[in-house]
Amino acid sequence: MTQTPAGGLTAAEVAERVRRGRVNDVPARSSRPVREIVRANVLTLFNGIMGTLFAIILVVGPIQDALFGFVVVANTLIGIVQELRAKRTLDSLAVVGEARPTVRRDGEPRAVPTSEIVLDDLIELGPGDKVVVDGRVVEADGLEIDESLLTGENDPVLKRPGDRVLSGSFVSAGGGAFQATRVGREAYAARLAEEATRFTLVNSELRNGIQRMLRICLTVMVPAGVGLVVSQLVVFNRTDTFGAIRRAVAGIVVMVPEGLVLLTSVAFAIGVVRLGRRLCLVQELPAIEGLARVDVVCLDKTGTLTEGGMDVAELRPLGDTARRLAGEVLGALGAADPRPNASLRAVIDAYPPPDGWRAVDTLPFSSARKYAGAALTAPDGRESVWLLGAPDVLLPSGHPQLVDIERLNAAGLRVLLLAGSARPLDAAPADVTPAALVILEQRLRPDAGDTLRYFAEQGVAAKVVSGDNAVSVGAVAAKLDLPGAGPGEAVDARDLTPEDLERATVFGRVTPQQKREMVGGLRAGGHTVAMTGDGVNDVLALKDADIGVSMGSGSAAARAVAQIVLLNNSFATLPSVVAEGRRVIGNIERVATLFLTKTVYSVVLAVVVIATAVPYPFLPRHLTLLSTLTIGVPAFFLALAPNTARARAGFVPRVLRLSVPFGLIAGAATIGVYLLARAHYGAGAATREAETSAATLTLFLIALWVLGIIARPLTGWRILLIAAMAAAFALVLLVPGLQHFFALRLAGLLLPWTAVAAAVAAGALIELSYRHPWPTRRRPPRRAGSRLTRRYGRTRRRTPGSS
Repeated sequence: MTQTPAGGLTAAEVAERVRRGRVNDVPARSSRPVREIVRANVLTLFNGIMGTLFAIILVVGPIQDALFGFVVVANTLIGIVQELRAKRTLDSLAVVGEARPTVRRDGEPRAVPTSEIVLDDLIELGPGDKVVVDGRVVEADGLEIDESLLTGENDPVLKRPGDRVLSGSFVSAGGGAFQATRVGREAYAARLAEEATRFTLVNSELRNGIQRMLRICLTVMVPAGVGLVVSQLVVFNRTDTFGAIRRAVAGIVVMVPEGLVLLTSVAFAIGVVRLGRRLCLVQELPAIEGLARVDVVCLDKTGTLTEGGMDVAELRPLGDTARRLAGEVLGALGAADPRPNASLRAVIDAYPPPDGWRAVDTLPFSSARKYAGAALTAPDGRESVWLLGAPDVLLPSGHPQLVDIERLNAAGLRVLLLAGSARPLDAAPADVTPAALVILEQRLRPDAGDTLRYFAEQGVAAKVVSGDNAVSVGAVAAKLDLPGAGPGEAVDARDLTPEDLERATVFGRVTPQQKREMVGGLRAGGHTVAMTGDGVNDVLALKDADIGVSMGSGSAAARAVAQIVLLNNSFATLPSVVAEGRRVIGNIERVATLFLTKTVYSVVLAVVVIATAVPYPFLPRHLTLLSTLTIGVPAFFLALAPNTARARAGFVPRVLRLSVPFGLIAGAATIGVYLLARAHYGAGAATREAETSAATLTLFLIALWVLGIIARPLTGWRILLIAAMAAAFALVLLVPGLQHFFALRLAGLLLPWTAVAAAVAAGALIELSYRHPWPTRRRPPRRAGSRLTRRYGRTRRRTPGSS
């Protein structure tokens, strides 16, 4: 392969490669294609069951008994529409947050979408940039590539011209350029991620719990359904085969929690849309749920608590160094770095490049080193080595100058040391000569204090984890009234102990590897950890946290591994994400209890019907009416209502702890009234409508009571919702046309009032079981270990390119 000229490809060469298909055409799979959305919502197990039963009823029964089929169709359409809305939101936000690498074409650098890179393009690299295609290095200026996302090795690799770079890695220090040698599906990360997709519900406790519930439902549905079909055919003994089939179908339909998966998907989809309006890109749907469970959030100071920009407040020469010389050296250092970080940008703004100074060699800033440097030639021809970085790293412990620096740090100022060195640039700093202190003022984010207070009120511990001086970080946190950020409470991570990890709130001088270890230590201690950051030094911790949150203006590497990207760069958006997650989890738990209660009482009815050899109490139309008024419509509103309750583990046990006793009581009371009605009315075909009506009234009142419990606290709109459902049922019982349509007509006074009394008694038992629920076994918390001295367990790996 010929080397591309330093000026890059020409427009004609690019067009020729596009014609040959040598373009980086791997689609950004930011959301599921439309066909997958339709297929996932239509081709489900329960849709197959309900569709089969719907077809049977269309053959053997009137249209009234096929209403459940139209409800299933409506539910499916709602799910498709909501997910398509979420897709549009996700795709539009993904375009906003997409990395745009810089390529050289026609001698000029330009930012292009990754999909427009062609073979042999020259792509420039700087700190935090993601390597988007495979290539070969042609220029390197202290270029260090972190390949940990691909290989698991944490140490950056120094790259020289001719070395290979792989897509999915990122620049940890230095800069350079590489020639694209493999694009599209031939690139390394693309091959690994060919089957990977974003925006799935994998590893979601909520989704996994619902799948467990559906498996339980399916396990009891099969034998109960078979037994019900056989029993009804035996009971009717060919006198009314179609009637037997209709009642058997009714018993099976009511067991299916057909709306549970739908409402879960709708709740997540609407959550994505709501967060999208706040410019919050959710790269993995479980992140909405996961952040609601977080009890520790680790914050990187720069870019999170403080704005990215800084200002030089003072230049303080040291020793015999002249202020003019210090300013010229700072200007030369700034001019020598093509990709300055925030600190160096502040220096460049204050000290423009001086005349006559030239950089012979440069050492880019690295988060691990904590300093940068350059070998400079002065106007008079003299060469000297200068370093700029953290004073407590460049100076030995106990140096008298550190005392003054500590005082400045305690005031919340950031201090850099300009020092001369007699050693080569690539040697470890030793025997440096302090020349000047560069004192920087950091800009606090105006909304950071309110956000920290929100987390404190919600019981979420905030820990500030920064590579800056611990005292300086503590002073910044103290200005925001963060608990545990007082004088002397900040911890220097170079002396970190496992006990400090739980006790302390503010940590300084934390290396990228230590950030990862601290996240692992907190997780091993039983915490659910979120990590926020925007720099390349945060990538390892973002990758290993339960939830990684990156700023939209952060490095491409940070955005690639984060599950949530705040495109508006506002830390204040996080409470909205937490609130959305709590709304989803809390409301789905309410809804799941309603659906599982229905499944339990339907099984009770089926078992008793099989055991007593009586006709099933209901026709499909009755159960469609009951399900719509006590579950379907209310569940839709409840699933989308505000909910600020903190998410807890144990979703499935809590749902079963309520739904099982609720369902048992409802089923027993309903079948009891039905058997009494058969004895009272004479158990003939002529009285079957009256028997069914009594049982329907009983079950509706009990289900309405359950709804009243699940909807608590009973705010005004929730009371109105329950009253509306009761009024709709009363309308069916009172309007002759609706009575005929639903085959409901109460006969006499004794059995209807007996049904009301039985429902009240059952409601009292349900209330008792709600107030005194069955005890559940608690899992012991995970033991805290020390990842400061060893690696904790296994860490989660993400496929490159799938984020």
